[in-house]
Amino acid sequence: MKVSAAESVIMEALWRRAPLTAEEIMDEVAEGQGWSDGTVKTLINRLLTKGAIAAEKDGRRYLYRPMLAREAYVASESQGLLDRLFDGRVAPLVSHFSKNRKLSAEDIAELKKLIGELDP
Repeated sequence: MKVSAAESVIMEALWRRAPLTAEEIMDEVAEGQGWSDGTVKTLINRLLTKGAIAAEKDGRRYLYRPMLAREAYVASESQGLLDRLFDGRVAPLVSHFSKNRKLSAEDIAELKKLIGELDP
């Protein structure tokens, strides 16, 4: 399931703290994004249609919770980025960041540690 960048803002709010009402979602995301209440409600409805979130009636309101795990979303988006920009390979991605001085000493140490864990 494909979640747009705007929809991912709603998802992040739900991954942080669910269940939430529509009003609580609006409080968390609308102002920071410059969105109207109508925009937030439209995004909620799109996510419901896609099955990324579920709604449960709670009196006169609905409580929303994610049905899509954040880990699955991150894995899908990461692979999509690699496929689109780096022919599905990680090394060119790391090289890109290295050439553009976007890797801190901490990043490099962490990458070395990860590579060390992969080597038998």
